[in-house]
Amino acid sequence: MKLVNIGFGNLINANRVIAMVAPDSAPIKRIITEAREKGTLIDASFGRKTKTVLVMDSGHVILSGIQPETVGARMTLEGEDE
Repeated sequence: MKLVNIGFGNLINANRVIAMVAPDSAPIKRIITEAREKGTLIDASFGRKTKTVLVMDSGHVILSGIQPETVGARMTLEGEDE
């Protein structure tokens, strides 16, 4: 299991991430709304503006307050240890 920091001390299992996207488009906003209604939304943005939406293989949607590029770089850097 590879854990990656998605900001503010929150860690996710990088092996279970399906997509990592910006929250600006209408389809992504719809995914967030549907996840909130189903109870599968995890808000890890600590009240900050959502900058990254992570879609997990379990159907959960995670909101992060840091840039997708930053999360991606952390996933790449931490993956080199293996």
